[in-house]
Amino acid sequence: MKDFAGKVAVVTGGASGIGRSLVKELLAAGAKVVIADVEQSALDRVNEEFASAGEISGVVTDVSDPASVDALAEKVYAQHGVCHLLFNNAGVAAPSANVWETTVNDWKWVHGVNVHGVIHGIQAFVPRMIAGGEEGHVINTSSGDGGISPLPYQSVYASSKAAVSTITECLAAQLQSEGTQLGASIFYPSGGLLDTGIWTTDRNRPKDLAREKPYDPVPTVQDFKVAAQAAGMELEFQDLDELARFCLQGILDKHFVIMIRVEEAEATLQDRAARIGRAELPIDLAEIPQL
Repeated sequence: MKDFAGKVAVVTGGASGIGRSLVKELLAAGAKVVIADVEQSALDRVNEEFASAGEISGVVTDVSDPASVDALAEKVYAQHGVCHLLFNNAGVAAPSANVWETTVNDWKWVHGVNVHGVIHGIQAFVPRMIAGGEEGHVINTSSGDGGISPLPYQSVYASSKAAVSTITECLAAQLQSEGTQLGASIFYPSGGLLDTGIWTTDRNRPKDLAREKPYDPVPTVQDFKVAAQAAGMELEFQDLDELARFCLQGILDKHFVIMIRVEEAEATLQDRAARIGRAELPIDLAEIPQL
């Protein structure tokens, strides 16, 4: 794929955060964009905001529901007849907790969106994309927290993102070995702290998957900023539009791993491999202050 002009792109979780920036930069690159998001009000805002930027439409979609994602694919193909770029980007997070203090609904909700949502996207779109015979690409959003090395207190989220990394690696290998015109990449949002909706995902948590026991309020980005200022620290935030442009360039450069300062991941993984080779716990407890 040499450019995105005229290409049809689908972005799940596209009405806020990283997804919104991906939509913005895809439109700037000349793509036709279909936004999938579970929030109708957020979809309406983004559609209105970018109405003059290019061809854009929105479909309310619950990625944890395979029927909802299949309905999305049906609408995309009815409207455009093709999908060239599939961004499985939607994601949520549960409160930090010891594994034994997490709840069944924490796992059902987070893995339903983060893992099953990616699977549903692949199963709804990839067969159609292969059958169309055109070049295309699947981009799955993971996280260094799990995809590279898990934060111990984020076991639910980290394990979901580790799964996304493995799924994407398998998908890319299969697409190549089957001789398709498709490729796949794993996108690790990176470069600094990210001011996205992941901090407040409880706003979209279904009532039937509400947490079974109470928990302390999840810190917001503003909480982190205030705490850092009080401690005399300056937090590094990554501009989301710049991150989206980096992701799109990674696709054009045919990178499987799309990550700012990816060499830092290499050092982390080498250290983890050395610990595994010594039959040790891969997590360095000395680098986890809360432990």
